[in-house]
Amino acid sequence: MERRSFLVSTGAVLAAGDQVRVGVIGSGGRGRLLAGEFKEIGAEMAAVCDVYRPNLEAGLKAASTGAKAFTDYRRLLDDKSIDAVIVSTPDHWHARMVIDAVEAGKDAYVEKPMSHTIPEGFQMVDAVRRTKRIVQVGTQRRSAPLFQEAKKIVDSGRLGDVRLVTSWWLNNQAGLSKRKIEGEIDWKQWLGPAPARELDPMRLFNWYYFWDYSGGLLIGQAAHVVDAIQWFMNSPQPLAVTCSGGQVNLAGAEIPETASINIEYPNNYLATFTLGYKAMRYHQTQDQCKHFHGSKARLDISRETFRVIPETSAPQLTPEREETRPGSFNAATRDHIRNFLECVRSRKEPNAPVEAGLGTAIALAMTLDSLRSGRRLKWNAAARRVES
Repeated sequence: MERRSFLVSTGAVLAAGDQVRVGVIGSGGRGRLLAGEFKEIGAEMAAVCDVYRPNLEAGLKAASTGAKAFTDYRRLLDDKSIDAVIVSTPDHWHARMVIDAVEAGKDAYVEKPMSHTIPEGFQMVDAVRRTKRIVQVGTQRRSAPLFQEAKKIVDSGRLGDVRLVTSWWLNNQAGLSKRKIEGEIDWKQWLGPAPARELDPMRLFNWYYFWDYSGGLLIGQAAHVVDAIQWFMNSPQPLAVTCSGGQVNLAGAEIPETASINIEYPNNYLATFTLGYKAMRYHQTQDQCKHFHGSKARLDISRETFRVIPETSAPQLTPEREETRPGSFNAATRDHIRNFLECVRSRKEPNAPVEAGLGTAIALAMTLDSLRSGRRLKWNAAARRVES
């Protein structure tokens, strides 16, 4: 039996020297960045799929020599020589594509959030576990050494009881893209499961900011921060979510760029996340932080460093009482991809498995529902449903 056909049918482990052949589905800016990272690490970027011709052509330039081109992702999944796929499409396509990929015997690296709705998330988990495929969600903090070290501090109990976690992501977004369509586009396929509508370049190039396809900057950035909080606090799923938002200050967008989320958890703590994308530009200096307020110490962690501040009765902390660890977040995406490729070979669980992706997706979907309804929403884990 041909080697890769055997792998597809049995889920057998790739030999140590075998190069993983990867296809990227959605070769916009993020897809091309990921394709470049996969190739740099040693994977063969053997296929590119996009429904917009300029993205497809740009994706082929970022891929390996001789990569195949597809405009229908299902034809890419039919290719038995492909071991794994990157799903870097708009959020509303993530679930269907990952499910189809694992059903076709492929492993998958899917951008965050894992799913756009809660039912989709459960369907993804069921499909991944039934097919025994490897799926990594693109929440790369789980593979960053700085975050892994800080996670050990929380697990050690040094912070004491943590009943409050506060967090934020601050930046300044000037406006939406005004790009024009410059090539062929299969708009019907791009819409996929979303409501039908006329071709609209504003939605094509700014899908991030429309309810049908995503959750805006609020969900895009909370996906990273909320996931890290749930990971550190060993919280599989939330208990209740309340979200309030300001006015929409980005012309043409549907989702506010300034908002605040309160998330209650079964293990007795409250997490808050504030998004402010009409603040000043922070240039990655404390622009996104999480503070774990323990009864014995506080852990502050950003992309650049973490700091443990112990309890003290002195008027002012002396520097030696604090523990600070500088670090770099620049390689986190590459570390996350490397972990995925290692798991493709070993069949071990990746750092960001689908169950973790589901827990975060539940909190994020409830965030959008709460923002739109103006209500505090509760999660009934036993019944798998949201309740008022």
